Amino acid sequence: MDSISLQATRDRHRAEVASWKTIVAPFEKPSAGRGVWQTASTLAAYAATWALMALLQPVSWWLTIPLVVLAGGLLARVFIIFHDCCHNSLLPSARANRVLGFFTGVLVFTSFRHWRWEHSLHHASAGDLDRRGVGDVWTMTVEEFLAAPWWKRLLYRVMRNPVVLLGICPLLLFLVRERLSSRGASATARHSVWLTNLGLAVMITAGCLLFGVAPFLILQFAVLAVTSTTAVWMFYVQHQFEGVYWERHQDWEYTSAALLGSSFYKLPRILQWFSGNIGYHHVHHLSSKIPNYHLERCHRAHELFSKASVLTLKTSLRCLRFRLWDESNKRLVGFRQARLARLARQAAAAASPAGA
Repeated sequence: MDSISLQATRDRHRAEVASWKTIVAPFEKPSAGRGVWQTASTLAAYAATWALMALLQPVSWWLTIPLVVLAGGLLARVFIIFHDCCHNSLLPSARANRVLGFFTGVLVFTSFRHWRWEHSLHHASAGDLDRRGVGDVWTMTVEEFLAAPWWKRLLYRVMRNPVVLLGICPLLLFLVRERLSSRGASATARHSVWLTNLGLAVMITAGCLLFGVAPFLILQFAVLAVTSTTAVWMFYVQHQFEGVYWERHQDWEYTSAALLGSSFYKLPRILQWFSGNIGYHHVHHLSSKIPNYHLERCHRAHELFSKASVLTLKTSLRCLRFRLWDESNKRLVGFRQARLARLARQAAAAASPAGA
């Protein structure tokens, strides 16, 4: 690229940044009333659902199944409240966001300061092939997969199996992974993990005393299974879809990564409520300062957001077939394409003079 073209690209980029910052600015101001109401109503509904489960469980475990699903959905909404607190966007007060973030973090088995740190890295690197590995779903390129030893390819295949990815991994993430701090975490983040674990010990002890050890642990495990699977599924389809944006670091650009590297998951209204509008993920990645209750209005405010890929419940199921990033063609592919690439490489090697 010559100097004139490079300067033109930079000027266009600066104009785009100035444009989207002006567009989102009116939606970045949190509302104390809406934040408090959302929190109070969600927590009250969650507590009421637990109370009903406690009443019905001695009668029949079968009666608790619909309530477990409801409680799991409400806890997913609690996670969105926690998520917004991590972005300091739910309430106008930074202190209130920190306090509420800690307590909702205990409810969702996640440390506030530690997760906030890792999640900020995700926002700063989503769609960057050279900065994978923090706060994302493990995704290899076709070349990396083909060059990997057999045990790593097997491990990757197991991890990307839908049963493991959406059934086993989510629970391991919330129950085990979030109990530990990451390498490189600050002392504050590590202390946050310890305090959250202490809070969980208090919550679990109180729950066992109120409901009984076995009933509470079974119900809590089941509720968390619903929430964790929902959370991982939402995150997966919002970053692993047809036409998703991935680039090497030197070509990576924030605005494109936000609008093209995050999907618009267009859900039925009731599921949109339970998921706290996080389906407007392209808006959220463009500006994480926007509270979840302003995301839809921001999306509707400007044609800029029409660039995002739209997924529905039906079309999102197709995302399960994606396993690897084909860097040469800039698209997600399945293992079959990787196998074909391996066969083509072997055929080329056999036909070459060295292989003859």
